[in-house]
Amino acid sequence: MEPGPPGGSRPAERGPCLSSPLGADQAASASWLSAAGAEPGRYPLAVAAVLPAGGCGERMGVPTPKQFCPILERPLISYTLQALERVRWIKDIVVAVTGENIEAMNSIIQKYQHKRISLVEAGVTRHRSIFNGLKVLAEDQTDSKLSKPEVVIIHDAVRPFVGEDVLLKVVIAAKEHGCSDYDLEFGTECLQLALKYCHTKAKLVEGSPDLWKVTYKRDLYAAESIIKERISQEICVVMDTKEGEEHVGHLLEEVLKSEINRVKVTSGALCHAGGDLQQIILEQCYNFVCVNVMTSDFQETQKLLSILEQSNLSILYPVVVVSVHFFDFKSVPLSQKMENLMWIREFAKEVKKRNILLCGLLICYPQDEQKLQESLRQAAIIIAALIKERNSGLIGQLLIA
Repeated sequence: MEPGPPGGSRPAERGPCLSSPLGADQAASASWLSAAGAEPGRYPLAVAAVLPAGGCGERMGVPTPKQFCPILERPLISYTLQALERVRWIKDIVVAVTGENIEAMNSIIQKYQHKRISLVEAGVTRHRSIFNGLKVLAEDQTDSKLSKPEVVIIHDAVRPFVGEDVLLKVVIAAKEHGCSDYDLEFGTECLQLALKYCHTKAKLVEGSPDLWKVTYKRDLYAAESIIKERISQEICVVMDTKEGEEHVGHLLEEVLKSEINRVKVTSGALCHAGGDLQQIILEQCYNFVCVNVMTSDFQETQKLLSILEQSNLSILYPVVVVSVHFFDFKSVPLSQKMENLMWIREFAKEVKKRNILLCGLLICYPQDEQKLQESLRQAAIIIAALIKERNSGLIGQLLIA
């Protein structure tokens, strides 16, 4: 596959998720499987994947092998595994790692709840690592949990943005096509090795622009930027408002919709919309704004945090929660209001352990219409920055719009 450069166009895929409605990739897969005559719930080909992950990352210029370098405090290889796990028709994923990193790899699999993963020891070269992975898949052992596949996808452990559509093209090409002169001229050495030693079919499949490889240190920042953008595309607004006061919360919601481009805003109340909130969590929303009007009570924010902790949503990505409080400075001095809300610092430290980033935001209310709109617009800008940057250094801060 021909990867595009890091500076290529942004991936078209909506974003990472564990369970989502049938998307373009899945629709294409379903169409092909249907055309192949597969029975419902079954697939015509047995497909596995091998990830060579034994490299030392010399070009990265850091002591940690690049596949284990953190992005948003999570190892790079975990993102690649997640991308492959999303593809339901890949039955087994074999990762080849050095003996000294097997324990670390097992810890990653356990911590991020990866499934269908098997480990083998890497060889002294990339080709040897691939061979070790293929050998495990080819072995007929009664006690083995792996089954012999018809097609094996070889995928770099440091290409985290591979989509199902590209993988499907590769599988189809592997099954149906032979190799051309163009493939040998512009393909990788793997094609020539397959032809020379295996006498098998081979085909060069052009990859998508986002299929680039994390090679240098700057690529880590590029990958982090893509991931942040993907998980910042939706905000859930939870409103705890008294009757007659909910309009100011809705005003903030409307400003968020108009001020933040390409962001879908959904809303609900914890007291009677628990089911809706659970559905939003299941749909992998990683950004929440809890709106409290004319009260210093933070019980609703605590309820929201408790629900998020129980959901395990934050295992894969950091979840941002902004607790918004409106206050009347004429009746309550700002210093007193802030003192009442200083609980947020200690509470933020606790939820940070669960990968939840909590911040507070104060908005003056009531005030004249023009000043209120200015405050709401400023609040929207602050919320957007907190969500898009996901800066753990700002957790527990009480900001003023």
